[in-house]
This record gives sequence, structure tokens and C-alpha cells, in this order.
Amino acid sequence: MKTLLDPVPTFDVLGVNISALNLAQAQQLILTVRAEAPRGYICVADVHGVTRASEDPALRAVFNRAWLVTPDGMPFVWIGRRRGHQAMTRVYGPDLMLAVCAAGRAAGLTHYFYGGAPGVAEKLQQRLTERFPGLRVVGTCSPPFRAPTASETASWRAEMARLRPDVLWIGLGTPKQDWLMSELSGQIAAGVLIGVGAAFDFHSGTKPQAPRWMQRHGLEWFFRLCTEPRRLGGRYLRNNPLFIARYLMQAFGWRRQPPA
Repeated sequence: MKTLLDPVPTFDVLGVNISALNLAQAQQLILTVRAEAPRGYICVADVHGVTRASEDPALRAVFNRAWLVTPDGMPFVWIGRRRGHQAMTRVYGPDLMLAVCAAGRAAGLTHYFYGGAPGVAEKLQQRLTERFPGLRVVGTCSPPFRAPTASETASWRAEMARLRPDVLWIGLGTPKQDWLMSELSGQIAAGVLIGVGAAFDFHSGTKPQAPRWMQRHGLEWFFRLCTEPRRLGGRYLRNNPLFIARYLMQAFGWRRQPPA
């Protein structure tokens, strides 16, 4: 009989093992974690992250060491279903955050928000606690854009040891958040680390979110490109065509698979 802690099936996309699951399954798995029994970290995989990982063996290893690599981008849902994982749905970082915050109240989960520009994590806490009465947020931190000093790092780690959050949400964007989670995993007292990128900006009201119809049709990248062309233009205009070309080469056997 299968249990929640059984390994989640995966499928390979450009050397990254994507977890074949849906939002409800991901939510239920996270509800089982506690700081006393850490489960590692969760990467939310989009085209940008997987394309970067296909070029960087060290980053690819970071993804493949994760507890889960959720299909944040619709292309991974379409690919997974073609490979027989019909129950898959998009496990989008902002949706995952809302689902876990909502259901985690009954389970008594505690949360910590790390990331965003100055003031964003605090605004996120305010908005989510208003939206989900009873949500237990034990702390927030908006880190500096520069590398933290040794004393800042030591102070933050001491805070983690004191607070012991069940879920440490990290909103730094890919791949920065993925590198950080890999570094921290097993070194701090937290049940699970989850990198959710722009969810901090969306749920704090700092930046607009794409309409649902665009999300369902895999067009969120276009919405974000239109709202932040100078920041995101290079990412999308380079990585999206590269991903398509490399995936087609993988699908038709024209490209040697990188080691997982």
C-alpha cells in the first residue's frame, strides 16, 4: 500500500528529474513535515531554471538532490502527461504557497519568509495572515542584495535554531534560491525549504500576476515579459527558444543525455 512518504515518480527533462505529481499531492506531502524531521528542499522548476541547469552540471545536481522538483511551468505538465503521468497538474510556486498556508493551519505548521526586496517579506506576512486567519508566521527576513557578512549569517542561523520553522519559504528567484537551499539543507533547523521565487512579489501585492487563462495556456512568461521587459527580456528571449530546441533534440534522440 502506497503512503505519502513513498518516493514520488520522476521523469527526465534535459537531465533534471521533474516530480510527476499534482498540487494536492505536493500540499499533502508538505503537511507531513516538521522541523524535528527535516525533509530537505523543494525546487519549483520552470523553463528558465531547467535550461540553466542543462548548461551547468553543478546546478543540475542541486535540482536532482532536492526532495521534490515540482512542475512549475506548463511545458513540464504537457511533457509529463505525454509520458504517462496523466494525473499531473502544474505545481506553481505561488499556488503551492497559498495551498500550504491554508491547509497548514489545521496541521499547526509554522512558516518563515526569507527573500524579496526590503519590506516585501513583512508585507507578505501581513497579507497572508489577513487572508488566512490563524496562520503561524514565526519570522521574516529580506536579505541584502550583497553577500551577507559572517556575523549576519551567524545571527540568522541562530534565529533559525531558535524559531525552528516547519516551512522556510525562500523568494530569491532561480537559480539563486536553489543554490541557497542546497547549501542550507541539513544545516539549519527547518522542516522543509521551498523556493517560490516571484510568489513573494505576487502575494505581497508588489507585482501583478498573470491572469489564470494565460497561466493555463503556458503564457505567463509573456505576461511577465510585457510587465518587466528590461529585467526579463534577456531571460525569456534566450531561454525559451533554447529549451524548445534542446527538448526536441532530447525527444528525438539527437542529443546525448547529460548525466543526472
